[in-house]
Amino acid sequence: MPIFAVKTTARQERTVADMIATKDFAEIHAVLAPDSLTSYVMVEADDDGIVTRVLEEIPHARGLVESGGMVGTSSMSEVEHFLSPTPDVEGIAEGDIVELIAGPFKGEKARVQRIDETKDQVTVELYEATVPIPVTVRGDQIRVLDSEER
Repeated sequence: MPIFAVKTTARQERTVADMIATKDFAEIHAVLAPDSLTSYVMVEADDDGIVTRVLEEIPHARGLVESGGMVGTSSMSEVEHFLSPTPDVEGIAEGDIVELIAGPFKGEKARVQRIDETKDQVTVELYEATVPIPVTVRGDQIRVLDSEER
């Protein structure tokens, strides 16, 4: 099954993907709008004709990506890395300075002490505490402020 790349207006990828997905065409099988892919939506469909027809009715859709006058297709192997989620702790290292952005310690700064990738958790030590307190939080509850690796 071919996968077609659809060019979109920047920051309108999700809107275009939602509009394509709501169209009732059996020939369109899947729509993907990964956050890491700016200005493009991937559409799995039987042929380019149906995708072109659907795009005529959708604002912010600029058309199919073409190469040398021919509509380009992608294979599943080229897009499968968009399908697996990345852990929230990816890019965080021990010793990094972070800010807690959720939970009871929201707004506090801390230093990363330990990372548990299997549970997607980080143990941090709060800066402002008079007694060092290790706090374990989910990876999506922190934001890296300063990294020792950078």
